[in-house]
Amino acid sequence: MFIKASTKPGRILAAHTAYSGHIFEVIQQTIDTPDGLRVERDLIKHAPAVAMLALTPDQKVLINREYRVGINAEAFALPAGLMDPGENPVVAARRELAEETGYEAGQISEMCAIRSSEGMTDETVHLMLAQIDESKRTAQHFDQDEFVTSQLVPLADVIKAVQSGAIGSAQSVAAVSYYLAFIEGKTN
Repeated sequence: MFIKASTKPGRILAAHTAYSGHIFEVIQQTIDTPDGLRVERDLIKHAPAVAMLALTPDQKVLINREYRVGINAEAFALPAGLMDPGENPVVAARRELAEETGYEAGQISEMCAIRSSEGMTDETVHLMLAQIDESKRTAQHFDQDEFVTSQLVPLADVIKAVQSGAIGSAQSVAAVSYYLAFIEGKTN
């Protein structure tokens, strides 16, 4: 089968940190690849993250509106955040959901994990399915440098927003698509 993970990694000959910031660092590397090439690459080392497709029993999705520096504008996306060191995805999802939105998750399960750009970063985002009860909400606890507005939106409207590009975050598009392709049809 063609789609089978290779067990042979590249051999890192040299590596040094070119930049170290709050969320990521850039490592410049010289690598002998498994197919025999010697290459120079910059790697963005990034902490793992979670993104939550948080659904109510009546199929409303929790959507966040938040300023994002990458587009220098507000973006609409699923709740998401970085995992703390040693934290598993379920614990991180529960914590991030409560901190950002005030909603306490009931059942949480991992749909899949995605990588945003394997050619330049090791970032992995765990896409989580969370069940929430809209009557169970507590105070939000933002990080010092964030402010998030959350709202429950009917799933049909979220799908339209993904189709139109109004929701464009890769992790949000992937989570909604995964849910529609592999979960929704099996539960209805």
